[in-house]
Amino acid sequence: QVQLVESGGGLVQPGGSLRLSCAASGSIFSIYAMGWYRQAPGKQRELVAAITSGGSTNYADSVKGRFTISRDNAKNTVFLQMNSLKPEDTDVYYCNVNGRTSYLVDFRSWGQGTQVTVSS
Repeated sequence: QVQLVESGGGLVQPGGSLRLSCAASGSIFSIYAMGWYRQAPGKQRELVAAITSGGSTNYADSVKGRFTISRDNAKNTVFLQMNSLKPEDTDVYYCNVNGRTSYLVDFRSWGQGTQVTVSS
């Protein structure tokens, strides 16, 4: 079983910055892709940013140039540095990790979600 623990959300003023972290633990053999999604009430969850095991990244158009995703493979942790935050970035942010367990079974796990609120 794989667990994800997120941290780093909170309240920030427009133009401010936040850094989200998500640490994966458990019976992990390898991790393929790691990513961040966000979801507002009543809306579909959408991809914010993703990073592969090789370091290739993908971003939603709305966050390009403002958000940066990175990962620490030794610690099975993914980060999302969010700069120049806007009120429309207000959402619950979810970490997502795809990989293979020590039992050689593929998994896809979600974090518990962390609230990001951008408001003056």
